[in-house]
Amino acid sequence: MNKYRKSKNTRREFLSVLSAVIGVTTALPLRTHSKPTTTAVTAKMTIQQVIDLILTTIPGAPFNETVDTIKSGDGQYEVKGIVTTMFATIEVIKKTASIGANFIIAHEPTFYNHRDETSWLENDQVFQFKNELLKKHNIVVWRFHDYWHTHRPDGVQMGVLTKLGWKNYFNSENPRLLVIPETPLRSLIDHAKKSLGIRQVRFIGDPKQNCKRVALSPGAAGGRSQIQLLQKEKPDVLIVGEVSEWETAEYIRDAQSMKLPMALIVLGHAESEEPGMEWLVSWLQPKIPDIGVTHVPSHYPFKEA
Repeated sequence: MNKYRKSKNTRREFLSVLSAVIGVTTALPLRTHSKPTTTAVTAKMTIQQVIDLILTTIPGAPFNETVDTIKSGDGQYEVKGIVTTMFATIEVIKKTASIGANFIIAHEPTFYNHRDETSWLENDQVFQFKNELLKKHNIVVWRFHDYWHTHRPDGVQMGVLTKLGWKNYFNSENPRLLVIPETPLRSLIDHAKKSLGIRQVRFIGDPKQNCKRVALSPGAAGGRSQIQLLQKEKPDVLIVGEVSEWETAEYIRDAQSMKLPMALIVLGHAESEEPGMEWLVSWLQPKIPDIGVTHVPSHYPFKEA
């Protein structure tokens, strides 16, 4: 696995020039309802310099321990174009090459495990094909997971809220709880499917139940985290990306048996976080206006039987 590559001199020189030109400091927070607080960088940049620029907006970055490392290629390549996506699939890689881009920012792993460890895949034909395809087109893949969730506000959360049309209900002091106009669970499900472009969702609860307090947790936070969110906020409905079916789903089922007004909507992992990588385009593009930034969705892999 390629580790996050950075030259201390290169990073120091870049940040020195960046600070002199645009007057920014590291760990500069951004607010979604205000204009970007940094002036755009227009000079030619390496991929590592783009990464470094992104990290100036992340509290506490760079992290000593993170999965957000370069997975393929060399950070010293000059950026020709950027693609954002959930998964750097073979189809996404081909699309990236076809539009002349050479930098993929992916939210999730590229090589089928959380840390993108590849030693166990060296003789695997799928890994070999994908790895060679990246090398053929000199494409760099960088994971943007821990940092994007650490950004304030959480970049994935803001992407989902934007597509749902719920940004006005966002509370920065309690970002995972939304208070929306009272809506039947069935209508809430239909709205989520239409807004996020999802073919099918799973749910537990009475479709006629009215929902006002909505706990939103995109992705796969894990059963304990999801249940603790339920305990703390006591929402009418919890909307998640993915659940362990023996954990959160069973908790909700027992709550339903107790006649507690607590429902669950499971959107699907990718569907619940892809909007955050789409929102990344509008967040990043003003900072590097001379470099094209495009969102290429990796799409839902399953078919309905």
